[in-house]
Amino acid sequence: MTNHNEISSFIWNVCDDVLRGLFKQHEYGDVILPFLVLRRLDCVLDGKKEDIIKIHQEYKDKFEDTSKIIHSKLNLKFSNYSRYDLNRLKQEPNKLSDNFYDYLSSFSTNVQDIIQNFGLQKHIDKLDSNDKLYLLVEKFTEVNLHPDVVDNHTMGQIFEELLRKFSEMSNETSGEHYTPRDVVRLLVSLVFSQDTEKLSQPNKILSIYDPCCGTGGMLTIGKEWLKKNINEKIDVNLFGQELNPQTYSICKSDFLITDEQPDNIKLGSTLTNDQYSDGSRKFDYMITNPPFGVSWKSEQKKVVNESNEDNGRFSVGTPRVSDGSLLFLQHMISKMETQGSRIGVVFNGSPLFTGDSGSGESEIRKWIIENDWLECVVSLPDQLFFNTGISTYIWIVTNKKNKTREGKVQLIDGSSFHKSMKKSLGSKRKFIDEEQRDDLQKIYTDFKEGKFSKIFDNEFFGYTKVTIEQPTVKDGKIVKDKKGNPKPDSKLRDNERIPLSEDINKYLEREVKPHLPNSWIDSNKSKVGYEINFTKYFYQYKPLRSLTEITQDLLDLEKESEVLLNQIID
Repeated sequence: MTNHNEISSFIWNVCDDVLRGLFKQHEYGDVILPFLVLRRLDCVLDGKKEDIIKIHQEYKDKFEDTSKIIHSKLNLKFSNYSRYDLNRLKQEPNKLSDNFYDYLSSFSTNVQDIIQNFGLQKHIDKLDSNDKLYLLVEKFTEVNLHPDVVDNHTMGQIFEELLRKFSEMSNETSGEHYTPRDVVRLLVSLVFSQDTEKLSQPNKILSIYDPCCGTGGMLTIGKEWLKKNINEKIDVNLFGQELNPQTYSICKSDFLITDEQPDNIKLGSTLTNDQYSDGSRKFDYMITNPPFGVSWKSEQKKVVNESNEDNGRFSVGTPRVSDGSLLFLQHMISKMETQGSRIGVVFNGSPLFTGDSGSGESEIRKWIIENDWLECVVSLPDQLFFNTGISTYIWIVTNKKNKTREGKVQLIDGSSFHKSMKKSLGSKRKFIDEEQRDDLQKIYTDFKEGKFSKIFDNEFFGYTKVTIEQPTVKDGKIVKDKKGNPKPDSKLRDNERIPLSEDINKYLEREVKPHLPNSWIDSNKSKVGYEINFTKYFYQYKPLRSLTEITQDLLDLEKESEVLLNQIID
């Protein structure tokens, strides 16, 4: 077996042969993926095992950790100084459990990190106590994953295929760490397509970062898209951070077995434990699907403390505690290169319009739009994700717009660009195919007004919320304060939203004064806000049908009913 489909199918069948009845379906990936990683690592180290053991024996009394010496001398990224591998473990079936522990504990620290966060030991104990461990080891040793047989690209395809299947099996929770690949491919095409000329340059080196990298799919698909569509020889460095230990292990494993840089994947909360907090650590491109509609209450204290710092990531404002998605966008903006970075992020509708003027959300939108960073928003079809059917949006943010886009925001209505799936996967009933993806990318790159594309000046989304006051009237007379000014009546107080493109005083005279001649604006209470009412801009009025048409339809239905009734009677 050398074809990725054959290998994926073989390993998939192992689930039925070994795990069925012992593990729940949503647990299959927790067992199979770590074993796939172990088998790949064994095959990579094939032929080097004796040299590794020899160097370890030579230096083990001098150094607590010999891995750095081993890696330096043998030009390796990882190692295992145990005399066991999966093949040799089979040779002593009666000592399998003990020897397995020796095997796992002898890996270098970077692999140990993966194993521990996978929580693999508890699965091994369960397999062993149910007489399934030997069978699983035997099954995996039937697959040759040596790099000479299965190259890094094919290995990545195998891992991705299995991960997709396991995620689909557990679709009620998979959306937390697995973004459907049709969405990812659209996102990366929008992020990279504007820089085709720059990315086509020879000897080009760039960085891509995902602060909520999950299993790493956005990063690897981003790199794959660049090499396939723009520059095969481009040097792409991938970076990420992930909160969930197990998902982190999957991502780091994928990087390790496909010869990426696994140490570039960090564990921990991006919001409160930024592993790339060094001020000099910036990225050329950033792509992510952060958790939306998820509370950040448990991290509120640290986030708020940083928001009070002058140069803190969240100093502009913080969103309501029930949804922290905009915090991730603020974080990514803090990582933009001064010479230009591009960000692609998937959001629900909330960041577009939630929050009135002066609120955290509005202040963040104001900051982004007034700095001319928001380039495009694309509405996606609903029912695209495994665990939610809500509508979602892609935001493209950059600090280096090209000349034609400066001072403007493009909105693209992509809600109708989808096809129905033959079989639903949780809440996912629709997908975006390659042709539709290309159509959306063309609408974006053409940057023209049309049925699916609207282009607005930045200030179009801004408004001033003003407070309209009316005087207190007593015994038919206006009550005045000590300075002779009319005293406002709080019961008659009202608010108006005035577009930034409007003169506030002219608006007052035209829209308010004719109805409330004694009213005035309290300018001390005026606040500028920003919102993007996406649906409103693409609304198309459909005239109501005439009474004649409706009457005719009712008459036709009556005739059909009479015919059916007569057929039944006859």
